[in-house]
Amino acid sequence: MRIPNDDDGAAEAESIAGGHHDPQGRWVVYDQIPRRPDRPADYDAYRYPVPCERGCVVSGYDLDRPDELQRRGRRLHHVGHGAVDLPQRKGTPVTLVLLEHQQGDAEVLYVGPLFGTTVATRHTLREGGQVHDYVLVFGHLDAAAPGLRPGMRLQSGDLIGLVGDTGSPELVHLHLESRRVREGVDPARLAPAALVDGSSTMPCDPRNVLPLR
Repeated sequence: MRIPNDDDGAAEAESIAGGHHDPQGRWVVYDQIPRRPDRPADYDAYRYPVPCERGCVVSGYDLDRPDELQRRGRRLHHVGHGAVDLPQRKGTPVTLVLLEHQQGDAEVLYVGPLFGTTVATRHTLREGGQVHDYVLVFGHLDAAAPGLRPGMRLQSGDLIGLVGDTGSPELVHLHLESRRVREGVDPARLAPAALVDGSSTMPCDPRNVLPLR
């Protein structure tokens, strides 16, 4: 995220979607990849790693929306939501879904505590003639799949883990986050917290990469 220069003008800065007021009242602009215009806005148009009927996304990506339309609002410390939340019964299997234009298998990058019990996977996509790495974050799992460990390769339908509420007591859901890896960064060498740090990866609207139904 960046804070605009004084020359930007406060009124102009605050008219920009994709930012928020920080606790000091400053206007902060997200460094993020919003939904592409060619991708459907309707979350029901996409396939997810858990069974998903119409309306199953209860909290969507809103980093590209005006401050007052973001999930948490300007007065709280945490603002915006760079993922989708999918409520399911505890213990529902979470299985790998190959992303749009993915090349090859996914790679497990991390298994352990982050957003509660979390699994992070690496996906290589070809977009517009270029190759980009993405990290998918599966958060608040009840448990990761038995034996899952970094370096393992996963194919479509392989088990990631089970839906839970670790790190989110009594709010049983899957937190699914998509982040594009920045140029020159090897996600396999990152510490767990760096996988979701803006200096290493950039939040991306999941609708850009999830497969259509």
